[in-house]
Amino acid sequence: MHTDGLITGEDCLSRCFWHGGMEDYRRYHDEEWGRPVTDDHRLFEKICLEGFQSGLSWLTILRKREAFRDAFAGFDFRKVAVFGDDDIARCLADAGIVRHRGKIVSTINNARRAVDLVAEFGSLARYFWSFEPPTSERPPTMDYATLKANPTSPTSVRLSKDLKKRGWTFVGPTTVYAFMQAMGLVNDHIEGCCCRDKVEDMRRAFKRP
Repeated sequence: MHTDGLITGEDCLSRCFWHGGMEDYRRYHDEEWGRPVTDDHRLFEKICLEGFQSGLSWLTILRKREAFRDAFAGFDFRKVAVFGDDDIARCLADAGIVRHRGKIVSTINNARRAVDLVAEFGSLARYFWSFEPPTSERPPTMDYATLKANPTSPTSVRLSKDLKKRGWTFVGPTTVYAFMQAMGLVNDHIEGCCCRDKVEDMRRAFKRP
């Protein structure tokens, strides 16, 4: 990795350092991370998986994502909201996921809170995108030092507080900021990354819910 936080691949393209040259992680970087998302199931999935990731690496969670989807009904929050003790026991016995009782119970709780949010706002997308940070909050340049120094933001603190007030759990400011990065509420691809301009164009053309 160069001091600018970029890795040049065999295809001669420069990318953010964090994918580490691993093929599955590179695909996630190129095809998902930072691209604007409005699908409620994907939004719910991501904020739950970020909660599961707490204390672990995202790569660990990414490689278990299909198993998580199987365990949690494709992250259809209306289905997860009616999970009971048998489902908790089933998930705790599932070696394909992270078997952490608190995080499993949190996912079920958050599904119920998601149902409430949709009843109030019409969609999770409308709620989450109402927290898109203003330009004034964003750094003028997204370089390696800026990315490493900012695991939270004023908006992620506000969103975290609002979610907690609504009864969500495992949604601290760092978790929420990682969610915002991944779901395209911000573009944190480093300057010089081959995906930065693509994502910026997508965000520019994106119709906010």
